[in-house]
Amino acid sequence: MTLNHLYIIDLFYVDALEGGWLGPKAWANRVPCPSVAELKLAQAAVDKRLIAVCNTLTPLLLDDIVRVNRDPRVQTERRDRLLMHLFQHQIHHRGQAHAMLSATAIDPPQLDEFFSIAEAPLRAIEFDSLGWTEETVWGP
Repeated sequence: MTLNHLYIIDLFYVDALEGGWLGPKAWANRVPCPSVAELKLAQAAVDKRLIAVCNTLTPLLLDDIVRVNRDPRVQTERRDRLLMHLFQHQIHHRGQAHAMLSATAIDPPQLDEFFSIAEAPLRAIEFDSLGWTEETVWGP
């Protein structure tokens, strides 16, 4: 349930950041991905959309106002603040899922110290799946 919630809220905000008007329809189905396999594909797709949004950012775009469909009202928010809200939501719930997995026989993924230079081997598979290298993220 937690990971479906994370996906739904990601979908809601990424759509708004893209200029879409999905709004509360995003959570019409509280479990849009009943299997882990479906959720993995859906989350990867919305993550790639969020990365595409972030790849277009400039200082001016960060200051722009995003309209968020909250039907019946429209929330207006600076893009940088909306992104910070979204990232904090992701951190919160991914940490929550990590803690839940820690209480099971399933090893949770590495979440901390992930961007230290010494941790490059731990992120190599994820970077590769996104088409990234250490150089594309950090520079030469």
